Amino acid sequence: MSAGLTKKTARLRQLYQDEIAARYGARTIEGYLAHVDAFLSWLLKSGTDLLGVRTDDLLEYQSALVLARKKDGHPYSIEHQRGRVIAVKNLFRFLYRRGYVLHDPAASLELPRSDKRLPRVVLTQQEAAKILDLCRGRDPLCLRDRAILETFYATGIRASELASLTPYDVDTKERTLRVLLGKGGKDRHLPLTRAACSAIDSYVTNGRPALLGPKKAPYLFPADKGGRLQRAVLSRIVARWTQHAKVKKHVTCHTFRHSMATHLLKGRADIRHIQALLGHTSLNTTERYTRVELSDLREVVRRAHPRGR
Repeated sequence: MSAGLTKKTARLRQLYQDEIAARYGARTIEGYLAHVDAFLSWLLKSGTDLLGVRTDDLLEYQSALVLARKKDGHPYSIEHQRGRVIAVKNLFRFLYRRGYVLHDPAASLELPRSDKRLPRVVLTQQEAAKILDLCRGRDPLCLRDRAILETFYATGIRASELASLTPYDVDTKERTLRVLLGKGGKDRHLPLTRAACSAIDSYVTNGRPALLGPKKAPYLFPADKGGRLQRAVLSRIVARWTQHAKVKKHVTCHTFRHSMATHLLKGRADIRHIQALLGHTSLNTTERYTRVELSDLREVVRRAHPRGR
């Protein structure tokens, strides 16, 4: 974004972009810059210079975020508002450290209280098995899709992390998967289930060579023409097999991540082990899976309430 900005503001934005480029992944950088650009657009409309921003201006911006509405008329989520404010705080922290402002006007800003809702869609173990077991064709695309779905469910890996995997990141003999430069720029090693290893072995032997053709794509799961799988394509793969399995839920790639964590927790896995698997920096992020589900409460009432049976 540069249209309408003063040369100084545009230059500072570029310096900030260069700063975060060395610390974050592409998607995180894209998100931060989108939030920063939204703030700069607001400043442009209000006629306030970036280096002249006061804390009162930022409080006014926070109020504007609360009142803002999406195209469908609904307010933006608390998490979206938090993202906007965090980006502004990081921007001014950068400007203060570099000496462009004498004090940090965003230092005292309080973040909106985090929305700690449970994931909206979580598969039951039966639903997950139904989707995975249905995907059993022998053609290359079906072998690829099954390996993708089994990997999602086995590891809780993010879509962007899965799309970046290479054949060297998977060891089916040792049953391990390596995620390089995951969210936050951190590497982690994950165990694979036997089902996932079997699906990956079948795909690598009988499916991947046909998908690659003469191309030498580095990815474990290439797109139909050998390139990198896009998030939208992964979403369509998950949606297609969910529809075939007649599971009446809006299932996404992230649904398998949520479901895997929930099922491990129900199997009495330690919360810190789940944190390591998911690659969460903070345990607070993982703890949302510990909230009691309605299905668990129903079972308790059925079993223990004098009139539950």
